[in-house]
Amino acid sequence: MSLVEDQKIKEALSNSKTIAMIGVSAIKKDDKSKIIRKPSIIVMSYLQEFGYQVIPVNPFALGKKINNENVVESLNDINTPVDIVNVFRPSKDALKIANEAIRIKPKVFWLQFGIHNQEAKELIESKNITYISNKCIKQEYQRLFLKMSPVFPVLLKK
Repeated sequence: MSLVEDQKIKEALSNSKTIAMIGVSAIKKDDKSKIIRKPSIIVMSYLQEFGYQVIPVNPFALGKKINNENVVESLNDINTPVDIVNVFRPSKDALKIANEAIRIKPKVFWLQFGIHNQEAKELIESKNITYISNKCIKQEYQRLFLKMSPVFPVLLKK
């Protein structure tokens, strides 16, 4: 991890309050016991605990609530300024999402761990939006602000 990269991430997290989380999992009626283990739900809950407003974006869960937040269908349905667009979707979807993100002018376009798309990177950076990829926003917060090992917890609630 470079100091420049760390500084970029620290600035992104310090200067942001509102996160649109694309691909956050919705609770299915028969899946309530497993929902706590879904990475997107864990990350969303964690960010909320540290004061971020997280807006869930999931067209398949429109009209539902996730972690007490109303789900919106797309970024265009958000009526408040968004600082970070955080993506839990496959790399192949990143360019399409980047095009949508540009319209709402976030400060940061963040692709979660395991997600990267060079075309999306070039597009986002051409619009002077910070691009971060292949990093878990929760783990980076823990590492840089709490100085703790960025371990992804396994929560076994029954």
